[in-house]
Amino acid sequence: MANRKTTRIVALTNALSARRVLHLKDAAALLGVSEMTIRRDVANNPGLFGYLGGHIVPAADIEAEAPYDLARAADSHAAAKREACVHAAQHIRPDETIFIDCGTTLEYLVDLIPENYSITAVCYSLNVADRLTRRPNVRIVMLGGVYHPSSASFSGNSGLETLNHLGINVAFLSAAGVDPSRGATCVHFHEVPVKQKVISLARENYLVVDKSKIGRLKPAFFAPLTTFRAVITEDGEAAPAVREAPTG
Repeated sequence: MANRKTTRIVALTNALSARRVLHLKDAAALLGVSEMTIRRDVANNPGLFGYLGGHIVPAADIEAEAPYDLARAADSHAAAKREACVHAAQHIRPDETIFIDCGTTLEYLVDLIPENYSITAVCYSLNVADRLTRRPNVRIVMLGGVYHPSSASFSGNSGLETLNHLGINVAFLSAAGVDPSRGATCVHFHEVPVKQKVISLARENYLVVDKSKIGRLKPAFFAPLTTFRAVITEDGEAAPAVREAPTG
């Protein structure tokens, strides 16, 4: 058994050396074992592997930008994030182009795209793109650039240039902080140019967050709240001037 485990660890290490990122289910299929076995292997080898939003990455990639852990964020307020996306999904319409921001909240929005809708979805993070690949009738536009493991997202001029050639009907933005006076903020500065570019181009902009983000202020400002048609939480839509403070 020890030999088989060692063989798996070596194989997983080699696969990550080639691909840098490997989804859990793909790793299980590649090695011919269950996802639970892969989870145990990753957990037992923190010096080699780590998780980012359902993806396995080299541990060094996580350690490079440790302040924000996408996998940990995915487990935080999951039910509230899902409910916020249920409200946001009413703004998805057939035959339109939507933008889905990075982070863990809007992953749930992807699952709510009606299967009979033919849409184009623009994104710049691996976790969102991975979910989009499982949706029928969705054409994906992935913005490229420099990869940031901490948020599994990309940034750079190439992605911004791609946006210039797109017509975006509806943009769904996420934030790590929503302050009534200081506006919408996020943890990573590299996300700001993409968010701001999309906001300037989209016909409709919605900020989708769970209520734990209300009243918080993060270092990277990207938009005043009046930029958005609505701020959408698990309680539904609210006027852009959000005044509610977090509880608990």
